[in-house]
Amino acid sequence: MIPKVMSWKRDTVNDLLDVINNGETLAVIDIHGVPADSMIGMRNDLRSNMKIRVAKKRLMRIAWEQAGKDLSVLEELFDGAIQPALVSTADYNSFEVFSELKKTEAGRAAKPGDVASEDIIVEKQDTGMPPGPIVGELNTVGIPAKIMGGTVHIQKRHVALEAGEVFEGDLGMLLGQIGIKPIVTGLRLCGTYEDGVVFSPSTLDIDYEQFEQDLIGMAAGGFNLACNITWFTSQTMPTLLAKASREALAVALEAAIATAETLPHLIGRAHRSAVGIAGSLDSSALDDELVAMLGAAASAATEAAAAVESASEAPAEAEEEEEEEEEGGGFAGLGDLFG
Repeated sequence: MIPKVMSWKRDTVNDLLDVINNGETLAVIDIHGVPADSMIGMRNDLRSNMKIRVAKKRLMRIAWEQAGKDLSVLEELFDGAIQPALVSTADYNSFEVFSELKKTEAGRAAKPGDVASEDIIVEKQDTGMPPGPIVGELNTVGIPAKIMGGTVHIQKRHVALEAGEVFEGDLGMLLGQIGIKPIVTGLRLCGTYEDGVVFSPSTLDIDYEQFEQDLIGMAAGGFNLACNITWFTSQTMPTLLAKASREALAVALEAAIATAETLPHLIGRAHRSAVGIAGSLDSSALDDELVAMLGAAASAATEAAAAVESASEAPAEAEEEEEEEEEGGGFAGLGDLFG
């Protein structure tokens, strides 16, 4: 006797097949712990770009096999999923799916039975809360609280719970009142399947700003290497030509080769050398033009030295002027007292 399959199960499998066959990127998410009203809002936000279908794992396996896909891939995507849902999209790749689902995450206050995913630390702070029973309640759960300046203060840094420990009693509720909501709810991605490759959340969780900086650094390093080994490309040619031009100019100047580019430098160098030699000779050996040039150079040097000296003396003079003004002000005050 062939067992009768309930119609809703066939409908669910058909829906799952539609999801699988109409998406280039497939994913499994875990919706465990997401309130129903929040889940509805999240699905509405994602509906335009993603198809989401909640079903039992057994029905997902049937639809996955009917779609002709490797069942071991689905089992890998199920890893860590308590209440799975199947997602497909033709608009996003795996990294974009991760980013979109990450936006659905939000913190909530812990309830009894919730497990801390990391150490729950209460920092020393002014909670801004007015005095009341909260002070005694915080101290009851080990959080050192005291009223100071009309508000409730946490006296010192306190580890309320360590990673892996379970919330009990009113601890989660009290932490929520001081702004600590450690339980993250949202559509948690378990993994994606795209172009025959399974991507884990840890692979998809990329710091895009750091990634951009890394790319810039690698591009700069590649450019420098290409220039150092004289690798000719459309990007390196301007820099290599500029470098070659500078080196050629330096060689031409060293060899005193006269060209339109080197003549101004050579003449300037010869002029400086001539002035230096003239300065070492007796004034009787110099003509009027050389004497004038040496005088101008000496005047420029004297003015530069005077400018440096005046700049160093200015603060001292300013201090003396301030002292004189203060003394003068004192006498004026006595004169006013005695009419």
